[in-house]
Amino acid sequence: MRLTPNHRVAILLHEGIRGSHGKTGLTFLRYGETPIVAVIDSQCAGESLSQLTGISCDAPIVDSVTSALVYQPDVLLIGIAPSGGALPDVWWQEVKQAVAAGLSVVNGLHTQMDSDAELRGLLRPHQWIWDIRREPEGLAVGSGKARSLSCQRLLTVGTDMSVGKMSASLELHRAARFQGIRSKFLATGQAGVMIAGEGIPLDAIRVDFAAGAVEQLVMRAGDDYDLLIVEGQGSLLHPGSTATLPLMRGTQPTGLVLVHRAGQAHIRNHEHVPIPPLPEVIGLYETVARAGGAFAAVRVVAIALNTGHLDGEAAQRAIAQVQEETGLPCTDAVRFGGDSLVDAVIAE
Repeated sequence: MRLTPNHRVAILLHEGIRGSHGKTGLTFLRYGETPIVAVIDSQCAGESLSQLTGISCDAPIVDSVTSALVYQPDVLLIGIAPSGGALPDVWWQEVKQAVAAGLSVVNGLHTQMDSDAELRGLLRPHQWIWDIRREPEGLAVGSGKARSLSCQRLLTVGTDMSVGKMSASLELHRAARFQGIRSKFLATGQAGVMIAGEGIPLDAIRVDFAAGAVEQLVMRAGDDYDLLIVEGQGSLLHPGSTATLPLMRGTQPTGLVLVHRAGQAHIRNHEHVPIPPLPEVIGLYETVARAGGAFAAVRVVAIALNTGHLDGEAAQRAIAQVQEETGLPCTDAVRFGGDSLVDAVIAE
């Protein structure tokens, strides 16, 4: 499955524009190449999407699937990830309503929709359900063989979850392509897969096969590109994260870009876990990547700073401070473009 420019997407984003669980839908709004004809969020219906999000998109915000049907979508994209990983019943009923009206579904939730008998019973021959979070077939344990590739392999890593690793990766890819570099973005999460149309849902893969799944993803692309930009997941600092190490082992990276939210001092929702000074975090990632010499030495070559919560002047001050603190190139790639980060990667 993949979305194309011929599809017309409505994004189910209830309580996700102003709330905390709309990351998937908002990222697709920013980076997806498929036309968005409506955004469904009952909290914000009738308001300006671009003013609320800062994303250049003039799709109307409507209160329900029923209202979205006026704009003739043919795909409903689930852009929210509510606490607990399942849709509340009232929103689940809207999904059924969309399918009954002829829409296909892109689903990034852990809850599989294709296996729901009632939903499948509503499908017509032209419709489909794309459950992103399915473990790929044919997985094997990782072997570290990505080190044999001649291409550069850049992995984004973070000081926390949800600090902007995917956005930084996509901006790096965009800048690299603009510079004429044969670059490929490798998606490892549900929003990235929706945007790229391919990749792996790392958090749906059994941990024993996680590094192997990353390795297969990299090996399939490595001979055809000069630069692979791999979407990071999780953080070595987060007490609940298991995703970063398999990415490091599977990619055998030649460079790392550290992603950090400006001013963040502790892990979100875990105030008892501080974020160490960035030079310490850089040392941690480089040490773990090298594993005492079992793998090749790899450097953090740049910092991608998330300044979305700051005004322009404060953002520039934060970037300058991080550059001084770390001695590395730093910018907010979403806000100011990724050229300087790409230059640092290529120089490495």
